[in-house]
Amino acid sequence: MTGSALLDEGLAQLEAPVRRRRLAVIVNGHASAVTPRRRSIILAALAGRYEVEPLDTAGPWQAADLARDAVAAGADAVVTYGGDGTINEAANGIAGTGVPLFPLPGGSQNVFAKMLGLPADAVDATERLLALADDWHPRCVDLGRVNARRFVFSAGAGLDASVVERTDANPARKARWRQWYYAQIATSVYLRRYVLRPPRIEVQGPDEPLRGITVVVQNGAPFTYFGRRPIDICRDVSLASGTLSAAVLERARPTDLPSSALRLLSSRLELTDQRHVRSLAGLRELTVRAAGDEPFAVQVDGDFLGLFERVTFAVEPDALAVIA
Repeated sequence: MTGSALLDEGLAQLEAPVRRRRLAVIVNGHASAVTPRRRSIILAALAGRYEVEPLDTAGPWQAADLARDAVAAGADAVVTYGGDGTINEAANGIAGTGVPLFPLPGGSQNVFAKMLGLPADAVDATERLLALADDWHPRCVDLGRVNARRFVFSAGAGLDASVVERTDANPARKARWRQWYYAQIATSVYLRRYVLRPPRIEVQGPDEPLRGITVVVQNGAPFTYFGRRPIDICRDVSLASGTLSAAVLERARPTDLPSSALRLLSSRLELTDQRHVRSLAGLRELTVRAAGDEPFAVQVDGDFLGLFERVTFAVEPDALAVIA
C-alpha cells in the first residue's frame, strides 16, 4: 500500500462515525425517588454518550419483559431507574444473556446498587455510567433463585417476608418513612404474629434438617441497609462466591427482640452468634417446607412473592453481567 493510500485510509477511519452503545433505560415512575424532572435530566445526559431508548413500566413484572425484548432487539446494556424490585425483574429478564445491567438508584434502599459500589444519588450514578462509555468492562455476578424466580441479593421465608408483605401494602408510607416504617412494621409483626403463632418451617440443607420460623438466604452481603448502615445477617457470602448463605431463626420471644435489634445494627456483634439462630454457609441448594398446615410467606429482593408450602433456594454462578 502506498503512502497516500495509507493516509487516505487513516483519514477515512477518523471521519467514520464512532458507534455508540445502545442503552435500554427501564424507568419505574412509581419508585419512591423517581420524578419526571430527574427522569428527563438523566435521559438527556445519557444521550450525550449513548443511543438511549427509554422504556417506562406500566405495572408489575413488565420490567422483565422490557429487558428481555431490549436484549433481543440488540441493546448493549439494560439500565434500570427504579428500586430493587425493578432491578430484580430486569435481572430475571436478561439472566444468562451476557448483556450487562446497570442500576440507577431510584428506590427507597437501592441495596444492589450500593453493593456494586455505585453512588446513592441517581445523578451521581449517571455520571459514573457516562464515564463507563470509555471504560466498558462488564463482569459477572451470581444470582440466587427461589423455585423459578431469581434474586440478586437476598430472599427469605417467614418473618422478613411477612414484614415485606405488610410494608408493600402501604407504598405511600414506605416511600415517606423508608427504613423507619419497615422497623415499625417488623416490630409489630414480630410481637403480634411470630411470638404468638408463627408458621413453622423445616429447612433442609446439606446436613440434618432444622426446624424454625424464618430463614433468610443471601446471594451477597449485606442483607439490606438501614439508611446508610449495612445490615449483616448471613456469613461468608459475596456476589462472586458461587454459593449462598442462610440463617435460620428457630424461635421468636419478646425477650429476644432487643438483643436481635442491637446485633442487626451493630458493626461488631453478629446475629448468628445468638443461640436461637443457626448459620449455614457454602450452600448450593436449600429446601424449605411448611412443618404444619399453614403456608409461609416468601420475599425476593424486598418484594413479596406469595405464600408457599415448599420452596427451593439455589445459586446460579456468574449468571448476571453488570457494569459498575
